[in-house]
This record gives sequence, structure tokens and C-alpha cells, in this order.
Amino acid sequence: MAIPKFSNIPHSFHSELKNRISSYFDSLGKSPTGNLSLFIKAIILITGFVFLYIHLVFFTPAAIWAILECVLLGGFVASIGFNVMHDGAHGSFSKNKWINHIAAFSLNILGGNSYMWNMKHNVIHHAYTNVDGIDDDIDIQPWMRMSETQKKRKLHKYQHLYFWIFYSLLYIFWIFLLDYQKYFKSKVGTMPLKKMKLSDHLVFWGFKLINAFLFIGLPIYMVGFGHWVVGFLVFSCVAGFVLSLVFQLAHTVEHTAFPVANQETGKMDDEWAIHQLKTTANFATRNKIVSWLVGGLNFQIEHHLFPKISHIHYPAISKIIKQACKEYGVVYIEYPRVHKAVASHVAFLRHMGR
Repeated sequence: MAIPKFSNIPHSFHSELKNRISSYFDSLGKSPTGNLSLFIKAIILITGFVFLYIHLVFFTPAAIWAILECVLLGGFVASIGFNVMHDGAHGSFSKNKWINHIAAFSLNILGGNSYMWNMKHNVIHHAYTNVDGIDDDIDIQPWMRMSETQKKRKLHKYQHLYFWIFYSLLYIFWIFLLDYQKYFKSKVGTMPLKKMKLSDHLVFWGFKLINAFLFIGLPIYMVGFGHWVVGFLVFSCVAGFVLSLVFQLAHTVEHTAFPVANQETGKMDDEWAIHQLKTTANFATRNKIVSWLVGGLNFQIEHHLFPKISHIHYPAISKIIKQACKEYGVVYIEYPRVHKAVASHVAFLRHMGR
């Protein structure tokens, strides 16, 4: 598939937004990256994860407590991904590049690969959100249909009932299948990977082995195969479901669009910023607990428009973006509660399966 191009408009909506957001930070003398509160949050999340891992592997709590701790461990993995890795990968965790690199590198320890993530998420998803054939996030074929342009199959009629199974398996698929698929095909979907350096290859294989040791080999040795299987499935399914749901609520709900390029010109109808607003939705932005846990990714509009700004600033800049949308007549998609966004996602899946 040819890579589409966005309309290049002088004095665009995007340039207006950038001017207003830049003025906001300049007027307050603030850095758009993370601050002390984000670093404290990162320490809390990483400490919690390490404590649970050590307690589960080396101290073997009773079964009921072990399962509860595995649920929490899955939640900590997702939250580290949202708050630490995600901001680090976008260069917004800190002013210092090396700290951002370390934050992004946490993904390698947790089983993913930061090189693949950068290509899949930062380069492709953020540029071509909800563009079928390019955005790998909406390619769950043949199991699920996420766009009108995708082939409809009989099983899709029930996808609004079974989606949770596939979402729960995301983490397992990601670690043991999808990264390897991208590595050996040298592609993310239809998009070719940039040539990997020797260091990229070494990091890929080295940390896949380290993760296998930490989450498979050592736990089996310490607690036995049976206990490990149950614990690993609980932990990974919780992490997978939370990760999947948060990202799906941002783009695959009733009111988001799935634009296609003009077949003759290869251009999208809208400029890039308008495209992001049409394909992205917010949810539960007034819920501080949700915002804290998901690293501000309930403010997906702000994140997609300004990915290099840390999520700690999203509540403030959302007011500026909302005002600009109102002035320019651009729809700002937002769901007031988590359950409202989930209901809209389920309705979207049902519609795609009809």
C-alpha cells in the first residue's frame, strides 16, 4: 500500500495549536517534559513491581495471595508501560535524553522490544492513525474486524462478545510472536523496518533471553511448572487486557473515523492535526485516579497532537485544545466515564461485525 500524504495547509489548525501551546509553556516558564511528580510515580511503580516479583518468585505466598499478587503484577506492568516506557519512548519523560532512553528501555526488560515499538507506535501509528493497511494497531485480522475497509468474516458477528479473550492474550502474543514476526519479516504490517544496527540485534536477542530467564526459567525453577503456568497466565492476561483496552478506547469507538486516501492523488482529505482529532477520543479525563494509573492516556487527543509533551501536562493543555476546536468548528471526541467509553467500543465492535 502506498503511503498517503496529508494536506499541507498554510496557517493550518496544527500551527495555531502549536503556537498556543508554546505560549502556554513560555508564559509559565515550564518545561513540557516530566517533573518531580512523574519521577516519584515511576519510582513507586518500579518499586512495587520489583517487590511483587521478588515476593512471588522467592517467597512463594499461599495460592490465593499469589494469584492476587499476579493480578497486581500485571497491573504494574501495564502502568509502567503507560507512565514510564511510553513517555520515555516519546522523549517526554525527562529533559535528559539518556533518562528518556532508560525509561523507554524498560520495555525490553518487560519482554517487548523498544526498536520495534518505536517503529510500530511512534513512527507509524502516530502518523497514520486508523488508516487501514498502515496502522498496525487496527490489524487484528482475521480474528477481529476494526474498520469498514477490512474483510468481514462470519466470526466477526460475535467479536463484541469474545474481544476480551484476544485483548487478554496481547501481552503473550507481543512477547512470543509479534516481535519475532516483525524481526524476521523486517516489516511492521506492510511498512518496512529501518535497517537494524548490530546493537539493535544484540538488544533484541539479549533482552528476549533475559526476559525468558526472569519470567519463565527462574520462576519455574523456584516454584515449579504448574504454579508458574497459573501465575504467568494471570499476570500476562491482566497486563494484556489493560494495555489493549486503554489503547482501543482511544481510537476504536463509535465516533472515531477511519479515513482513506484519495485513490487518484494518494492524499488524505484533512491536514494531519484534523486527522488526529477525527481518529482519536478521550475518556474519563476528570478521574484523577484513572489519569494517574494510565499515564494520562485517557487524554489521547492531547497525546496524539503533542506526543513530545509529558502526560502530566495534558489536563492543562486540554483546555487550550478544546477552546481552539470550538473556535475552528472541529469536533473534540470525549467520553465522560470509563464505562461509557467501553460501551461505545463494544457498540463499535458489534457494528463492525454486522
